[in-house]
Amino acid sequence: MPQANLGSHPPESCHGRNAAGNVDRDDTIQHKMQDFDPCLDLDKLGERPEKSSMSEILNLKSYPPVFRQQYIGIQQNSGLDDTTKQIQEVVNDDTIPVLDLQCLDLGKLQEACEDWGLFRLVNHGIPLTLMSQLRDHSRNLFSLTFESKQELFTNPLSYFWGTTALTPTGAALSIGPQNINWVEGLNIPLSQLSLFQKENETLGSFRALLEEYGRHLERLATTMFGAMAKNLHLDPELSKTYISESTGFVRVYRYPQCSMENEAWGIKVHTDSSVLSILNQDQVGGLQVLKDDNWLQVEPIPDTLVFNLGDMMQTLGFKVGLERFKVAG
Repeated sequence: MPQANLGSHPPESCHGRNAAGNVDRDDTIQHKMQDFDPCLDLDKLGERPEKSSMSEILNLKSYPPVFRQQYIGIQQNSGLDDTTKQIQEVVNDDTIPVLDLQCLDLGKLQEACEDWGLFRLVNHGIPLTLMSQLRDHSRNLFSLTFESKQELFTNPLSYFWGTTALTPTGAALSIGPQNINWVEGLNIPLSQLSLFQKENETLGSFRALLEEYGRHLERLATTMFGAMAKNLHLDPELSKTYISESTGFVRVYRYPQCSMENEAWGIKVHTDSSVLSILNQDQVGGLQVLKDDNWLQVEPIPDTLVFNLGDMMQTLGFKVGLERFKVAG
């Protein structure tokens, strides 16, 4: 699922997606820009294999070593059901507001921002072919061996795993083993796409897709924030400063499979520090949001984006979306 973000994206805030089923949570493209965070989730689709065959088909060589070790350890101790931590019950009543970009209802947008802190957007104008190509390229990149990814993903790309907490330069912050998130990802500053390795055919084509996708995300971020600014009666010129490509970036996530799904979170409970996050869910799903003290499963709807309001929107009077991502078992 592609996700774009204009603004900073907090690694351990409550933005979550939860994947269910026996498949890898493969690719998530997240685009971050100042005060805006569009996100695209790109996960493996298709039928889910039986648990008994998972160890045979998993591409463990593509996993960071910490995940290989933990996956094998969990498999060996899978009979210890009494040690499994129970997760809070999740409600499947998905009543998230749906907005149509072609006939945007400002009143409905205001209600969604105040009551939910997130909403779905249809008729957003991003071509389905672009989404499909991004998914394919992301899967191919993440299927490389861990060592190959470390060698390939260099400036301006940064490769990280176990955490989404990054420094401004894209380096992962140090975390303890008890705080590991079951996720690996790429961080790509939009303003530095021109620095991609032009001699590498795979990265060159990926860069072209990201440039096109980034233009769509900027368009959507500007349009939707402009509509919110009208509802808040903000100065039009001042509101333009909230959206900036210079601080924007794309993140591509993969959520490796974990056989003890109640024990592992792709991204733990968090909020986003940006203004907006835009997520394009895959058909596996996995996003959960908190509403009225209940966790709601956000079921994927094809060709629909999910907008999540970040911490900076709270300072303007709107509700901040709390979310999390659960890995597949």
